[in-house]
Formats: sequence, C-alpha cells, structure tokens
Amino acid sequence: MKIGVLREKADNETRVALVPSMVSILTKANHEVLVESGAGSKAMFSDDKYKEAGAAIASKSADIFAKCDLVLKVQPLQDDEIGSLKEGSTFIGYMAPFTQKEAVKKIADKKVTSFAMDFIPRTTRAQSMDALSSQATAAGYYAVLTAATQLPKFFPLLMTAAGTIPPATVLILGAGVAGLQAIATAKRLGAKVEAFDPRVAVKEQVMSLGAQFIEMELPEDMETSGGYAKEATEEFIKKEHEAIGARLPKVDVVITTAQVFGKAAPVLITEEMVKRLRPGSIIIDLAAEQGGNCPLTEPGKVIEKHGVVIDGTLNLPAKMPVHASQMYSKNITNLFKHIYGTESGELDFEDEITKGACITHGGEIVNEFLKSRM
Repeated sequence: MKIGVLREKADNETRVALVPSMVSILTKANHEVLVESGAGSKAMFSDDKYKEAGAAIASKSADIFAKCDLVLKVQPLQDDEIGSLKEGSTFIGYMAPFTQKEAVKKIADKKVTSFAMDFIPRTTRAQSMDALSSQATAAGYYAVLTAATQLPKFFPLLMTAAGTIPPATVLILGAGVAGLQAIATAKRLGAKVEAFDPRVAVKEQVMSLGAQFIEMELPEDMETSGGYAKEATEEFIKKEHEAIGARLPKVDVVITTAQVFGKAAPVLITEEMVKRLRPGSIIIDLAAEQGGNCPLTEPGKVIEKHGVVIDGTLNLPAKMPVHASQMYSKNITNLFKHIYGTESGELDFEDEITKGACITHGGEIVNEFLKSRM
C-alpha cells in the first residue's frame, strides 16, 4: 500500500498520526509511506527524521490524497479533506461519528473505507490498538500537573522551620485509564488522593495506587460488555452525588473523568456541590468535550465560579505531543497490521476488532452501533 500521513489542520492539535520509528515497520512490510511536510514538526519530529526512517515527503496534502491508498490522521477529517479523498481509498483516524454525522455520510458517499480510532473495542485483545486508553494516559497525567500549577497550595506534605504544611487533597472521579493515571501522578506529587467509581472491580486498582476508595452502595454491573461505562439510574445518581458531596468541603482538587460512550457526559458535580468546595479549589473536567461532568464547565475555557477554578481545556493529550504521538502511532500501526495482516489482504468483518472499528465501507455506513444512533 501507499500510506499517507497528513499534517493536522486543527488549531489546538500538535500530534501526528505516525512517528518516524513506526515508518520503518511499514516500509519493511513493503509499504510506501508519504508524509506531508511539517506533519510532525509540532511533535518535534522533523521532515529529515521521516526521510531517515524511509518515508518520502509531500510538499502539500493534495499529493497525499492523489497518490495514497490509505490516509492516516489524528483529528476527524474536515470537509475539504473529505472532498479530496480518493474514491475507494481507506482512512484511519479519530472520526467522532456521533457528532460528525454529516461528515460520516460524505465519507460513505465517496466509497471510502474508514476505521475510527475512537471505536476500537475495549477488550484485552485490542489493547495495543486502543487509542482512547493511550491518550487518556496523557490526559490524566497532564490534568494533575495543570491542577498543581493552578492550586495556590503545595501538593506534598512539607515539614519546614516555618511549620508543617499538610498535603493537598485530590479527589479523582472515575477510575478508568485517565483516572488511574491521575491517581498515580497525584500520589507521586505527594498529595492525599481519594477516588470514586461506580464499578466495583476498580476498587482494588485504586487502592493499589495508594488512594482511598470512596465507598457507597454500588450496582452489580456498571460496565457494558465492550468495556464502557453504562448510564446510571436517577436513584443511583442521587446517591452518587451524596457520596461525592460529602467529601468536597475537605478537597482541594477535583479531577473528573467520567464519560459514557456515545452520550453526553454524566453530571457528577452540580452547581450546589461546587459551592461546597473551599475557595481556591480547582476542578479539572476531562469530560468537557462531551459537555462536562460539571454543568458550569465551559468547554475550551478556564473560568472561576463561586471561588472555584473550573478548567474545561480541551484535547489535553496535544499538550504532550511527543509521547502522545508515539503512543497513538503505535496504536494506529497495530490496527493497520491487524486489519491488513491476513495473507489475502482482504478485510475480515467476522473479526470483532475490524468489524467494531469500521464505520463506512462499500458506499455505506456499516457500523451497527452507530447506525442505531443515527
């Protein structure tokens, strides 16, 4: 195949879909790699590094679309990019199909086969391709660093000649990949860490990282067979708010990470609950792109309400483009090898990963879960 790597056009995107170290893996398998000039510059990967790895450099994106059978990207395709896609080609990248429904239809109309990195099944077998998890690692880490720089207090316990300073208390809501990384990072910075998650199975993971698990009566099953969190009932949400709210008067930082696949983020901290936080406290809302776990969150903005800073900064993985790109690149390369690794090179739609990640094929939207929501 001729594989093309596009330069990201979104203003806040610094990552690149394929890093130089992955180029050689593809070229050794007799694929050609064409990288748009400057594609890796914001992630500290120069055109020369790509050339050394065996890639060719294209001066403009038009060359990628004209020459390549497969196009790789991080962010969803923009309208002009969809218009430039070669009929019958393949695209792999994030697609955000729940919010980009018209774009998905246009991609299908061009008979492009597309695979969404945000639709990789959350299974053990697909872990090496799971970009949502790898990028959540970066988001959880960076969220804690952001909170530490904004909080008007120290994170660790300090014993000084001027007195003893108690550690900051950090509350993590949601113990998925982002939450667990946030727990680990906050502990490394010396904070006292508490965590809440409606899934019973994660209690042991939380405690193994040295955090206190907030107890409440939990439903038996708050997770889908695909590994995503389920929507909670109104009765459960009420109990959840009570359990979280009771902790807030003693908390300095709250990092919220709860998301429900394909739906708006659940509200974990109401405005009344925000008022219980101490002045100067910080909320980092990692679900801002899905509406936020706090109704006061303004996606893409850092605001202050009731004496509390509420940070709705989007796309935190792009704040750490070197390692975020490396992880994403590994994910996308593994997915490509899995999809096209058969002897015949034909797509195997009986395979759960290929079937689950494929959004469009043969001029149609083929993903059953997405079709049920459209």
